[in-house]
Amino acid sequence: MRFRLALFPLIAALGACSGPTPPAVPGAAAPAPAPAPASAPAPASAPESAAAKPDAAAAPAKVVPVGTCGPQDQVAADQRIANTPRWTLASQQDTFGFDVYRGEVEAGPFTRITAKPILGAGTTDETHKYEFRDDSIDPCKDYWYYVEEISNNGARSKFTPVFRAPAKRRAADPAQ
Repeated sequence: MRFRLALFPLIAALGACSGPTPPAVPGAAAPAPAPAPASAPAPASAPESAAAKPDAAAAPAKVVPVGTCGPQDQVAADQRIANTPRWTLASQQDTFGFDVYRGEVEAGPFTRITAKPILGAGTTDETHKYEFRDDSIDPCKDYWYYVEEISNNGARSKFTPVFRAPAKRRAADPAQ
């Protein structure tokens, strides 16, 4: 087993999407936000101390806009809605890189979605931030992700727990 110095993976909340966000429909009821899994790491942007965390009950409910569902193949790459998993390491030991996996349900199956590994920093005590933009999603579906670490000797290990990225849109037609 490899020894890691102060390794702190953090996953950013995937509630916000990359790319343009259509305006919310006036008068539309906002769905209740889904609870975060108990095993999910803290968001990368979250404050370090528990005292500094905002009261979750006081936060307004996020309105999921109505929009077009399905593949985004015909949408320009810079206009696609995406999920962007992010993680931060305080230090690394013999890290070659990372692969990101995606599934449509929490239990899997999962498919590697990185065409090539996201390069790691090898061995270092410096903090490094990583991310992967997944714009091959259907914006109306929930997805589940995890990150796998690849060591310099080729060994692979699941680096994060499985975490959820909620849908970015809801169908205009509920039959979709």
